[in-house]
Amino acid sequence: MPLPLAFTTAGDAANGLLFGLEIATIQKWVLIYLGVSSLVFVLVWVIGEFRRG
Repeated sequence: MPLPLAFTTAGDAANGLLFGLEIATIQKWVLIYLGVSSLVFVLVWVIGEFRRG
């Protein structure tokens, strides 16, 4: 079966996920990653401002 260029529903993507993961699991870990990386970015920026000033 050829791979589609786009998914029309979340159910279309469910069959193609790696390691049998669920979409909700991937979404949860992506949101955690984005939250942690945002906090680290702000922390580095604040530390840089304190060291500069």
